[in-house]
Amino acid sequence: AIPEEYGGAGYTFAELSVVLEEMGRSLFPGPFLSTVVMAANAILLGGRDSQKKELLPGIAMGESVMTMALFEGPRGACVEDIAMTAGRDGDAWVLDGVKQHVLFGHVAGTIITATQTPGGLSMFLVPSDTEGLSVEHVETLDATRKQATVTFSGVRLTDEDLLGAEGSAGPVLEEVLRLASVALALEQVGGAQWCLETSVEHAQTRFQFGRAIGSFQAIKHRLADMMVSVEHAKSTAYHAARVVDDADEMLVASPLAKSICSDAYMTAASDTIQILGGTGFTWEHDTHLYFKRAKSTSLMFGGVHHQRRLLADAIGI
Repeated sequence: AIPEEYGGAGYTFAELSVVLEEMGRSLFPGPFLSTVVMAANAILLGGRDSQKKELLPGIAMGESVMTMALFEGPRGACVEDIAMTAGRDGDAWVLDGVKQHVLFGHVAGTIITATQTPGGLSMFLVPSDTEGLSVEHVETLDATRKQATVTFSGVRLTDEDLLGAEGSAGPVLEEVLRLASVALALEQVGGAQWCLETSVEHAQTRFQFGRAIGSFQAIKHRLADMMVSVEHAKSTAYHAARVVDDADEMLVASPLAKSICSDAYMTAASDTIQILGGTGFTWEHDTHLYFKRAKSTSLMFGGVHHQRRLLADAIGI
């Protein structure tokens, strides 16, 4: 999903959506979202041409791991929540602050961070070996998607480390967050579909009182409701993936998809545990991993209530 002129295959978000859904189905545990969906698009949308030529080929070849360090607090989900500042010291920029919930920050070779500067919200490219930068892996509910806390203690950077122009980061970050929300929605669809398929298979093969438990009305109704919810989620996610190039439509499609798919995935994962019974509660079965991924993705980049507020603002309610 990187233009051919920068070493990619030139695919669009529509093709990328197929990969994202399958990654969600398999609980892919790598830094694809942080590198390809977030960092690459931040560079494409906000970087100088020289930065695109330098950085994007490594991502396209799978050689570079990048991430974005955006928010300082646990409730940060909007660009307006970014408060860390970068001040001038002669020809250098000096960054001090702490960024939380940085996806795969402990393995990223480059961290794109957002700070307030005198010219407005700006992005900086920070190599992981920069003096004054420390990264700590943090244990979270979802062990399949690692997170880190990144601390900037007098990190000194130059104007060359600015991603794009000073003060130009606001619109770029808003677009990146919308793309990331759609990407998560597609992952959630894949995970919810796995839950549905696993529940149906178990209901057909688990016998109790001399018959498959799927023949009982209580199980039938739960599976039917799950299927309707998953299909609904697919419709919203697929629509959002198709309109990523329409800025006005994305204002509605992104929060709509993220909120609907978050609810669908959480419900599907919870119901799967109930349908599988004792098996669903065991550590050895994968169901608990899907439940934890469902919970973590529902909160990432703003929970359901936050997404619905964005949707209400977009449609003028």
